[in-house]
Amino acid sequence: MSKKNFLYVVVIVSILLVSLTGCQSSQATSDVKRVVYLINGALGDNAFYDSGQAGMDKIAEQYGVETRTIETNFDAGQYEPALQAAVDYADVIFVISYGFEDQLKEYADKYPDKIFVNIDTIVQNDGNTITSVDFIEEESAYLAGVVAAMTTEDTGIPNINADKMIGAVGGDVDPVIDAFVFAYTNGAHYIDPEITVETKYLGDWEDTAKGKQAALQLYDQGADIVFQIAAAAGMGVLQAAGERGLYAIGVDTNQNDIVPGAVVASDIKDVGKAIQEVFATIEDGTYQPGQVLQYGLATGAVDVVFDAEVMVLPQNIIDKVDELRNQIISGDLTVEIYQPE
Repeated sequence: MSKKNFLYVVVIVSILLVSLTGCQSSQATSDVKRVVYLINGALGDNAFYDSGQAGMDKIAEQYGVETRTIETNFDAGQYEPALQAAVDYADVIFVISYGFEDQLKEYADKYPDKIFVNIDTIVQNDGNTITSVDFIEEESAYLAGVVAAMTTEDTGIPNINADKMIGAVGGDVDPVIDAFVFAYTNGAHYIDPEITVETKYLGDWEDTAKGKQAALQLYDQGADIVFQIAAAAGMGVLQAAGERGLYAIGVDTNQNDIVPGAVVASDIKDVGKAIQEVFATIEDGTYQPGQVLQYGLATGAVDVVFDAEVMVLPQNIIDKVDELRNQIISGDLTVEIYQPE
């Protein structure tokens, strides 16, 4: 064979190999047909769970996969059957496992061929197949504390009293809510160490009446702005703010227009964005199991947002948050991370 003909054959073979590789890659992306969103609570919170559902809806639209959402409604008896239903149906399971981490580990080890992505906490199984999405909520909650502190000290804002007190209403005592409160307090004390932060825990994620009652109690104590971190129950906090002519900070999604003029900012945690980004890596073949993926201010998945039909806060507060956000992203300002005892 001449050198010219030999080179021709090499080129043809190379083209065929590239083509076959491309076909294999395409086939790999088509292996995922069904995706489950398994949550320990329920949809309809206008916050955390609904944000994740928005991400599921987008991957269904973008990739043509079948999706199913399984709600366990905080019922411990439903969680293990829900995991079994998820693995029986889906190739990929996005799961929120608060309180059910051991069951998730067991199923991930039992079904190593399934892709498990745990959202908002870090769960590691023996087989190291669970990928965890860890939101750095301390960074955005710190900014929420800055907003609350500057608001409570600005008596030029309607109905703000002279008391240096702000509030927070948590759904229950757990490490994520504790991290929110910890950073919220630190952000407030960055503005003024003398500010008092009063927190009430509901022991409930769904009862809006409990959320409203807790917020009203905080307003009666002298707080004029309350941070709701209580999922669906937190809707009651926003309602209380509207009724009293006082203020609240929303959580997880932009809740500023739910009670116009009462919700001055929202601390977002974009679960849907994380679901979309992780699923994109599954589709393009770059996904690696067992990772801990951190989402902070630099990713845009957590932040404090002010967009609203009715803007209440003066520009100096918004400008201060912008300044501190940039400092946190650049590393010039370090936000302390909560460490459970």
